[in-house]
Amino acid sequence: MQTTFTIGTRGPGLTMFTGEVARWLEGAGDGLLTLLVRHTSCSLLIQENADPDVRVDLTEFFHRLVPPADDYSMSYLTHVLEGPDDMPAHLKAALLPVSLQIPVQGGRMRLGTWQGIYLFEHRTAPHRREVAAHFAPD
Repeated sequence: MQTTFTIGTRGPGLTMFTGEVARWLEGAGDGLLTLLVRHTSCSLLIQENADPDVRVDLTEFFHRLVPPADDYSMSYLTHVLEGPDDMPAHLKAALLPVSLQIPVQGGRMRLGTWQGIYLFEHRTAPHRREVAAHFAPD
């Protein structure tokens, strides 16, 4: 069973799409879910879903870890034609997962109580991102 989720982002930050995945899996039985983001400047994360401050802090941490290309500390970058956020977005995506695997039991993901599935946008402009999903039943 396969599908594609389209996720609209508002710029840098985490966009939760756990609910969409859960609805798609209803009645799916037991198996393994694989998610793959089909872009090179964003990532996927399983992260805290209760306190929005966690998402703010993660976004700020990665901004500080990999600042925009026009920051002096990034003067070594050569891929700069697509804007100061592009190559840093690729670097963040290289550091973070672009695919996830989640066990499914009785059509429900085996996520922890406080876990949600997020697309982590690394570009400054809003984008429409695609996440390919594959459910393999046991």
